[in-house]
Amino acid sequence: MTTPPEPPQGDSPAEKDAQDAPPAGRPEDAAEDLTAPPQRRRRTWLRVLAVSTALLVLAGAGGLWYVYQHLNGNITTDNVTETELKAQESQRPTEEPTSAENILLIGSDNRGDGNGKYGKDTGTQRSDTTILLHLSADRSNATAISIPRDLMVHQPVCTKADGSTVPARFEQFNWAFEFGGAACTIRTVEDLTGVRIDHHLIVDFNGFKNMVNAVGGVEVCVAHPVHDAQAHLDLPAGRQKLDGEQALGYVRARHSLGDGSDTERIGRQQDFLASLIKKVQTNGVLLNPVKVYPLLDAATKSLTADPGLNSLGELYKLAQSLQKVPTGSIHFVTAPIEPYVADHNRDQLVQPEADQLFAAVRADQPVNVGKTAKSASPDDSAGATPGGPATASPTGTASAPGSATADPTGTPTFKGTTADRDLCGKD
Repeated sequence: MTTPPEPPQGDSPAEKDAQDAPPAGRPEDAAEDLTAPPQRRRRTWLRVLAVSTALLVLAGAGGLWYVYQHLNGNITTDNVTETELKAQESQRPTEEPTSAENILLIGSDNRGDGNGKYGKDTGTQRSDTTILLHLSADRSNATAISIPRDLMVHQPVCTKADGSTVPARFEQFNWAFEFGGAACTIRTVEDLTGVRIDHHLIVDFNGFKNMVNAVGGVEVCVAHPVHDAQAHLDLPAGRQKLDGEQALGYVRARHSLGDGSDTERIGRQQDFLASLIKKVQTNGVLLNPVKVYPLLDAATKSLTADPGLNSLGELYKLAQSLQKVPTGSIHFVTAPIEPYVADHNRDQLVQPEADQLFAAVRADQPVNVGKTAKSASPDDSAGATPGGPATASPTGTASAPGSATADPTGTPTFKGTTADRDLCGKD
């Protein structure tokens, strides 16, 4: 009987499969083609990584594009004012060939669009606050001039959005915005100062509140406790941080803070804006995407801008220009005023100080500010008429807000404040 041949030496098929199977505990290897050469497997993973990275980059770019478009879409463009100003170009100050910029900031007291709790909506609005912001050509300094709402001014002939005409007249300044809109306000400021307005921005109550909240509140210093139901304000005395609602009441209150005058309120508004600017600069808001987005979102939603400032890029460029200016070189001053002779509830300009201030802006000269100031002598102000040099003399004393004196270099100095001033007035 023949003995059957022995099976060949080696592993059985089952044993062979068991040896080829991936080790237990490595499920991530199950999808790999382990029979492929190592170089081929490496190229596969590199392709997967490249595709994944490309998708992430595209998703990020799409997200950034969406954010940019969203913020741009928030801004309201004031084409009506632009058209009207172009039609009146021959009557406006000449546009200077420099990189200095003059921007008119208008705070609207519009009671509509969610602002009804601050007063009855009559369908009209006035300029609750108006500031002429001058940025020097080299961005080494900035001057913010507050124009009192009760100042008596000569308003030129204006054309309204509906085509009707507002006749030239001598009136309270904020009536220009109520009856003639932004174009009429700009023309009135240009006639008053001789300064060409390059851009304008309009912000309402809710916009102001939202911007304050976006930066986490702003610090102020209150000398005495304040309880003002009309201004929605209830504050203890001392240094404290205000949210948007409190801040709006603080800058608008007239009868519960100070002497009740609009001039005193303007000073408080300047202190608040100085504190706001200082916070934005020192906290690095503009360099931090997490912080800057809420600020830009709030700002763009509340702004009405001319076509030259109606994009996120232009507004951000403006903010960066302001951030470059040292806080000690950001000056806040009120146009020099005194009670109007025919009605002490209204104001009139003090001369020659007012012309000296406006001439300094036209000449792109820095405007110094201090706690006290002296008026200039008439002899030294002969050249301070519109278009003339900005000069001042340290003779005499003046109590009018914004009155001027001169330092040894002849640079005008006006009563005002700077963005680096201590909140509670300590040097």
